[in-house]
Amino acid sequence: MEYVSAVPVPQPRARAASAPDSPGSRRSLGAGLLLGAAGATVVLLASGQTWAEGRAAVGGGTLPLSADGQDVTGLPAALAVVGLAALVAVFAVRRGGRVVVAGLLALSGLGAGLSAYAGASDSEALDEKAAQTTGDASAGIEALSHTAWPYVTAVGGLLILLAGLLALRYGSRWPAMSGRYDREGAPRPRRAPRTAPDPGRPEDLWKALDRGEDPTREA
Repeated sequence: MEYVSAVPVPQPRARAASAPDSPGSRRSLGAGLLLGAAGATVVLLASGQTWAEGRAAVGGGTLPLSADGQDVTGLPAALAVVGLAALVAVFAVRRGGRVVVAGLLALSGLGAGLSAYAGASDSEALDEKAAQTTGDASAGIEALSHTAWPYVTAVGGLLILLAGLLALRYGSRWPAMSGRYDREGAPRPRRAPRTAPDPGRPEDLWKALDRGEDPTREA
């Protein structure tokens, strides 16, 4: 006669696909960090390059003038700094806070890209320089031309945007900086109570005296 055990046999739990240390989460984490850091670097570097060139009429000749990205608009560089801060903050917050910070990261990239693209055809920065140089408020720019640096800046903003979208999609699987310090429900290890020193072991008596304990007192 066969007997059936009433004790349930424990079944191995399937590892969740969203485990923080899964290969997919590591790949998205690496991609997010790379895209965010690279995008911010591109924006900051390209914003300092020449975006527009032209010539201002001075007396009987012309004076060459140029404007860099900071002259045209300082918004892309400022948003790139915000994006870098948000990229770091993603790992310092959890749950809802991480979603908010990831959204800020994406918006900073979007804003940097759009503002750089809008400045690609700007001529006001050179007009202001021409007015300051010639002392004539009505002075204009001749032979105006634009470089490709505004579009490079816009690409950097797009990289930041992609990093933000990755953080929104996979950020819940990424580890947090303080994860090992505030594990929920993890009991703290308790120290084992010290036993009274053995009178038959002189070394135990000396150790108790070194600790400032009375070796004659029972635990």
